[in-house]
Amino acid sequence: MSAIYTERITKMYNKVHALNGLSIHVDHGEIFGLIGPDGAGKSTFFRILTTLLLADSGMATVAGHDVVKEYKEIRKKVGYMPGKFSLYQDLSVEENLTFFATIFGTTIKQNYDLVKEIYEQIEPFKERPAGKLSGGMKQKLALCCALIHKPEVLFLDEPTTGVDTVSRREFWDMLASLKEKGIGILVSTPYMDEAGRCDRIGLLQEGKLLKADTPKGIIDGFKKSLYAIKTESTYKTLLFLRKQEFTESALPFGEYIHLSTKWKLNENQILSKLKEGNLIIKEVKRIIATVEDVFLDLSSKKSTI
Repeated sequence: MSAIYTERITKMYNKVHALNGLSIHVDHGEIFGLIGPDGAGKSTFFRILTTLLLADSGMATVAGHDVVKEYKEIRKKVGYMPGKFSLYQDLSVEENLTFFATIFGTTIKQNYDLVKEIYEQIEPFKERPAGKLSGGMKQKLALCCALIHKPEVLFLDEPTTGVDTVSRREFWDMLASLKEKGIGILVSTPYMDEAGRCDRIGLLQEGKLLKADTPKGIIDGFKKSLYAIKTESTYKTLLFLRKQEFTESALPFGEYIHLSTKWKLNENQILSKLKEGNLIIKEVKRIIATVEDVFLDLSSKKSTI
C-alpha cells in the first residue's frame, strides 16, 4: 500500500488549471520531491491531499484512505508543515508542542522518541516565545509539531523557503532520518539543488507533471550535448547563440550561459562560431546536465508523462 497514491488529479480556478491530471505515488520510507516554481500547483496539490480542498476530478488516497470519503481518518495519520510559519507566536516552544500533542490526544513524553533528535536542538529555548526564534529554529519547531502524533505520512510544503543554507542542510539531514523510520514524505521546493536529497522527484510546471524519476534518472535521460560558456557580454552572446542553426537552447546560468545543441560539436567549433560574432569568450566547456537544465528543457516543450 502506497503512502500516497493519486490518479489524474485536476483542479481549476475560474478557467485556469492549477492542477492538470496529476498522478504520483509515494511509498512508505520514501522522500518524494515536487520540484517547481511558484504557481506550479504544489500548494494546491498539498491542500487536496491533506483534505483541506476538494479536487474537481481524479482520485487520491493517503495512508490507504480516500481523501474525500475518509478524510477524518487521514487527518489522524498525516503531519502537515506549510511553507509559512503558522504556529502560535506568543506561545513558548514547549507550549506549542504540548498544544499540538493535546489536539491529537497524545503527549510529548509518549512520542518523544520520534522528535527527540530534532527537539534536543531547540530545547535550550523551550521557554522562548515561538515568534522570537530564528528561521532555522522555527523550522525545527514546526517539524516537531507536525510529528508529535507519529504520522504515517508527512507533507512539507516548501519548508526551507527563506531559511539559511546551514539550516536547509540540517533540515534535509533530519528528513533522511525520518525516512528510515518508515514515514512517507512528500516535500515541495522551488530549489533545484534540493532535488538530489530526494529518492524520487516530480518536475511540475503549470499543474502538469513533466517527468518523475530518481534524480539520477532525470539527469541520465537528458541526451543532448550541453556546454557552459563564459563571456564578457552575456546578453549579446545569448542573442547571437539563439540565432544559430545549431542552437537548441541558450539560457543564462549565473556567470555562464548553458548552450544545448541540436547536433554534436566540440568546444573549438563552438568557440570558432562565437568569434564570428566578434564576441569576447573566456571559456567554453562540455558539462553534464543538472536537474534545472532538464526542467527548463522539458518546460519549454510543455511535455507530460
